[in-house]
Amino acid sequence: MNSTDLPRLTVRSPADLIAAVPYLLGFHPADSVVVVALSGSRITFAARGDLPGEGDPHEPAGHIAAVTAQQGADSATVIGYGTAARVTPAVDAIRVALADAGLTVLDALRVTDGRWWSYVCAQPECCPPEGTPYDPLASAVPAAAVFAGQVALPDRAALAAQVAPAGGATMRQAAERADRRLTDLLAAAPSTDLLGGRALRTSGVAALRASRGRHRDGERLTDDELAWLCLLLTHLPVRDHAWEHTDGRDEDTAFWAEVLRRAEPELIAAPGSLLAFAAWRAGQGALAAVALERVLTEHPDYSLALLLEDLLRRGVPPSRLDGWPATGLPRARRRAKRRARRRSR
Repeated sequence: MNSTDLPRLTVRSPADLIAAVPYLLGFHPADSVVVVALSGSRITFAARGDLPGEGDPHEPAGHIAAVTAQQGADSATVIGYGTAARVTPAVDAIRVALADAGLTVLDALRVTDGRWWSYVCAQPECCPPEGTPYDPLASAVPAAAVFAGQVALPDRAALAAQVAPAGGATMRQAAERADRRLTDLLAAAPSTDLLGGRALRTSGVAALRASRGRHRDGERLTDDELAWLCLLLTHLPVRDHAWEHTDGRDEDTAFWAEVLRRAEPELIAAPGSLLAFAAWRAGQGALAAVALERVLTEHPDYSLALLLEDLLRRGVPPSRLDGWPATGLPRARRRAKRRARRRSR
C-alpha cells in the first residue's frame, strides 16, 4: 500500500475523481483497489493496494480501512480497477471495513476499459448497467495536477524503473577501488581513533558534501565518487549524518535516486532508504515504496528501511515530521534499534 500528502484538486464528479487518482498516486493503477479519503470536501489521503488473489479479501480490507481511519478523514470513496470478478469482492470488503471504522462511504466504483460503474448508485439514468464512459482529458483535473507539479506515470512498473539498477562493470571496478581506499584509510587512522570511527565519519561528511555540491551544479558523479560515498554510508554515523541532511526537496530525491540506481547491490541499503525517506517527505509515497522494495529484496533486515516501510504501511503522513530533523531523528533511531533487536531474537 502506498499513500501521499496530496495536492489540492477540485473534484466534482466520479469522472473527475477517476482522472485525479493517477496524480494522487503518481502512476495509473491497474489490478488495484484505491481508497480516497476526505475530511469535509477536501481529499486528505489516498492509498492503493493490489487486488487480492484467491484468498480472503477481508484481511487487506481491514488494514487499509484502519489506516484510512487514522488520517482524520470522515468519508471515503473506494475505486477498484479490473474485472468485476476480482474487483467486486475487494470493494465490498473495504466498504464494510470502512463503515465499521466509522467512515461514510460516499461511493464505490469499478473502472475498466474507459468506463466506470457504481456499486452505490442504482439509477440507470446516471449509472447505466453498461457503465459510464469517461475521458480523463475532458476533466480539468489533470491540467491542475500537472500545474501543481504532480506526475502520473503509465503504471507502477514505470515507477519501479526509476530505481532500477544502472551500474555495470565499471561500477563494480569502482567499488573494488573503494574497498582498497577504505583499507588504506583505516590503516592510516591513529591508534587513538577506535576502529577508525572518526576517520570514517570525517571522510563520509566530506564525501557527502562534495557529492551533493557537484550534483547541485548539474555534474554527474564519477563512478569512484559514487562508490566511495556508498561504501562510507555503510558506517552508521555517516548514514545518520546524511539522514539528518535529507528532507523532501527535489534535489534530495534526485540525488539519492541517482546514487541508488548506480550503486552496487551490496551498497544500496543506505542510499535506497534515504531516497525512500526523501520521497515520503515530498509526498511521493509510491516512489518511496518501490525504493524500499528494492532495498529490502537485497537487505531484508536493514533497520532504517524497515522503519520507513512501517511508516508507509501505517499511512503516517509526512507532515508528522515537520521541523525535521530536530523533531524526529532521536525517536526514529530508537524505533529502528528496537525493530532490529526484535528481528534478531
